[in-house]
This record gives sequence, C-alpha cells and structure tokens, in this order.
Amino acid sequence: MLAVGSHDNGIYVYDVTNGFAKMGRCRGHSSFIVGLDWSMDNTYLRTNCGAHEILYFMVPSCDQDPGGRSATTGTVWQTASVRFTWSNEAIYPSGTDGTHINGVAESHDTQLLCTGDDYGLVNLFRNPARKGACPRSFRGHSEHVVRVAFSADDCMVYSIGGYDQTLMVWRKQ
Repeated sequence: MLAVGSHDNGIYVYDVTNGFAKMGRCRGHSSFIVGLDWSMDNTYLRTNCGAHEILYFMVPSCDQDPGGRSATTGTVWQTASVRFTWSNEAIYPSGTDGTHINGVAESHDTQLLCTGDDYGLVNLFRNPARKGACPRSFRGHSEHVVRVAFSADDCMVYSIGGYDQTLMVWRKQ
C-alpha cells in the first residue's frame, strides 16, 4: 500500500499491487497533511496536519480510530516522521509554536530522533525526547532544513536544505 498526504486535508491510500487502485481516503484533519507513519503490521496510519493535530486511521477502511493514541499504545511504527507525539515533545524549544520543525526522523534502532528546522540546524536527540532533553545541533545549511532521514545502518543522517537545495550527509563518529 501507498499512503499520500494531501493539501486537501486528506490521506489517500492506494494498492500498489493492483495498478495503484485507490483503496480509500482518510478524512478528519482540519489542515494540510505534514507527516504520516505506517504501523509495522500496516493496519494503522498516524498522521499530523498543519493545525498540529495527530489522528489515527485504520487501514484499509480509512476509518478514524476513536480511541486515538490510547488504542495504539502497543503499536510498533515503521517510521517516526510525525511531528507531534509523546516521544518527541522536547523537539520544540520554549516560546515556539511548532511550525519551525520541518522534518522528523527516528533511527532504525529507535535510539535517536533527528529534526531539521527553520534555523538551518540538524538536531539529534535521544529517543524519546521528553521535556528537558537537549539536542546536539549541527549547522551546515544556509537556511531552513526541509527533511532529514537516517541511513539504513544508522551511521549517517541525510538532510535537505530548502533555500540552498543541498543534500548533506552527516556521519556518525
């Protein structure tokens, strides 16, 4: 399956084994979609929107799970790219509204969280990043960092700059 977040506030789910046939549209967000994660067993999507909502959808029905986070406490997630979860509440410095974080990634071994922000920084946190956590921050981009990702072996972080349109590779030492 493939899930696509849209600026019409919906998430579209497609069957990639059947010519990309549309399976459904998940509805419920009040703003455009900024992040989504699949559960390891492909039965749930968790999604964030521009209004900072986090919603949970059952797949393939695209029904919103009324239990939300409580219903998925034991769920293992394939990725951690949503910006607003209990495990990454410390990625927002005090006095900010949450809009300056552009990308979030979790290492495959689940030990680290990485963010890219509007200040041109790539930030590494221990996972979970609870209140009071301090990151190691690295500067390399001229302005905002739009996306971050870990390599398959977690030895590198990739970051993409917005204004400078540069892909940078950060090596673990």
